[in-house]
Amino acid sequence: MAKENDIQNTICAYLALRKHCFWRQNTIGVYDATSKRYRSLPKYAVAGVSDIVVIRDGHAIFLEVKAPKGTQSDNQKRFERYVSDAGATYAVVRSVEDVQALDL
Repeated sequence: MAKENDIQNTICAYLALRKHCFWRQNTIGVYDATSKRYRSLPKYAVAGVSDIVVIRDGHAIFLEVKAPKGTQSDNQKRFERYVSDAGATYAVVRSVEDVQALDL
């Protein structure tokens, strides 16, 4: 079974090959070796932000990458509602084929 990170890397390689404007989000807080814990996210950082953001024709497309049996967290579901209510596109994708089906 494919790992989520491998799927993300394959999707990013596909988007780069197609010369899309995109980036991969890192949403894990910074590890503080002194206190031996993760620092909280900065002010205005949004919990549950999608893994990949694509800009196409001035429109934001948020891609949440999941392994075949992966499910969205509550924060990810809240983020989906947040961006969908703002008029952006949000999709849970499990493969390059899922991204291709979005016509990117």
